[in-house]
Amino acid sequence: MSIHPTAIVDEGAIIPASCKIGPFCTIGPNVVLGEECELVSHVVLDGHLTVGKKNRIFSFACIGIAPQDLKYAGEPTRVTLGDNNDIREYVTISRGTVGGGGHTTVGSGCLIMAYTHIGHDSHIGNGCILANSATLAGHVTVEDFAVVGALCPVHQFCRIGKYAYIGGGTTITQDVLPYSLTSIERNNHAYGLNKVGLERKGFTPEQIKELRSAYRLLLASKRNTSQALEAIRESVAASGDEHVAYLADFIANSQRGIIK
Repeated sequence: MSIHPTAIVDEGAIIPASCKIGPFCTIGPNVVLGEECELVSHVVLDGHLTVGKKNRIFSFACIGIAPQDLKYAGEPTRVTLGDNNDIREYVTISRGTVGGGGHTTVGSGCLIMAYTHIGHDSHIGNGCILANSATLAGHVTVEDFAVVGALCPVHQFCRIGKYAYIGGGTTITQDVLPYSLTSIERNNHAYGLNKVGLERKGFTPEQIKELRSAYRLLLASKRNTSQALEAIRESVAASGDEHVAYLADFIANSQRGIIK
């Protein structure tokens, strides 16, 4: 068994010899690890926690911790993880509450990215991806192979159906249909030139004037992007301004389109 000398492991914990416990990890008395698990460093495992085999848990993740519920009074509720999960930095997974069934579960083959929170009595299926800072309140169900995008808060008691994909930054307050693409409406716009910022970086009035003219062609004219790009190229040929040339190249090389 590989346990770093700085790790604190309660004698009641069950840890197979095939596991690797990195520096400054803390493992409580009611934790059971499966074969070939790895705790990279600074991981906290607490409560009645059962972890399957071949899970890799990264630094500062806290799993099996007490739920963020004022009604919780220390009852011996549980967390269970399946096999082959990657749990990244600063993930928190709370154990259940008596009123919610007492059990938080995560299936197998999941990728749970940094800063994700899985609240008490939630149930995550197999093959799910929870991207950075996905925030699941209590009693949330995420079915198999669903993807929750980055910075998505999910309201308590919501269900996310199988194979659903939730775009980043989407607030979920109702159930998400299986097989769906669900995303908040995005109305992003470029509102013009960052004039003050450019002045602070030493751009000359003439350079700012040339850039402003290019932005007018791009944003304020009735041209589509291709037509605006052609007009900007013509202005570059006339002025030779390196910053306008860079702007034109940036537009021309965009793979996903530009925000206008």
